[in-house]
Amino acid sequence: MKKYSKETVVGLFMLFGLVCVAYMAIKLGNVSLFGDDTYVLYARFNKVTGLRVGNPVDMLGINVGQVTGLSIDKDQQQAVVEMNIKKGMKIYDDAIASIKTEGLIGDKYMDIEAGGGGDLLKPGGTIIETVSPVDIGDLIGKYAFGSVGKK
Repeated sequence: MKKYSKETVVGLFMLFGLVCVAYMAIKLGNVSLFGDDTYVLYARFNKVTGLRVGNPVDMLGINVGQVTGLSIDKDQQQAVVEMNIKKGMKIYDDAIASIKTEGLIGDKYMDIEAGGGGDLLKPGGTIIETVSPVDIGDLIGKYAFGSVGKK
């Protein structure tokens, strides 16, 4: 009888461990099991240097989403950024999206100024007003060779 109770305790411990591993895999992998609480928006840029899939999307300094895709619109010769935005976030069609750097040489992130003078962007909508990232390497090169003030 005692042999079966030890096996039962070990089995329950293993089951608990597997449940914990599955929970962490779902949480860390940003997997949603019971429906998605985000919607898709797009932004068009002339250049998206340094931006990667998985980078955060911030609004007013608070994380409101994640970059989920990068592609090229061959017709308009622009980079298209796909992002998932948390439901309940109100972003208007006059919003401005910009790519910024965390710190001096940190990772890139998308920053959105939500706007407010126009209509709400619907899921699948596109932010037209964008600001491409500043390339630190270009700035250092211009400074080093004395062409900062020249146009």
